[in-house]
Amino acid sequence: MDQLLAESRAQDRFRALLFGVFAAIALVLAALGIYGVMSFAVAQRTHEIGLRMALGAGQHRVVAQVMREGMSLALVGLALGLSGAISVGRVMRGMWYQVGAIDATAFSAVSVVLLATALLACFVPARRATQVDPMQALREE
Repeated sequence: MDQLLAESRAQDRFRALLFGVFAAIALVLAALGIYGVMSFAVAQRTHEIGLRMALGAGQHRVVAQVMREGMSLALVGLALGLSGAISVGRVMRGMWYQVGAIDATAFSAVSVVLLATALLACFVPARRATQVDPMQALREE
């Protein structure tokens, strides 16, 4: 009887594993996308950062401003993404037996990973941009 039950659940386990793998790939791609977009946005602002530093802004202030702007965008995106995920979860609730619409553990883990990626994606390029000589950044226009 146990073997019969295991065989009947094999397809469900395979689908769950497949969805899990796709979800992990999507999370990695989302993290890479966030890093790429944030890094590109800061790289585009190298001229502005150089001008701010030439006018006397300190490195910490420039990095803090870039972090504040980048993290505010990340928080807005996270709020929109979570609301969309909750909506889709409610629609999908009827598709599988005993699957809830909201998995707080998964949503929390994904949120932490994406926010940490956004934090790193803002900090690293901003720190790199503040290391550039302000005169060199102004000349590159």
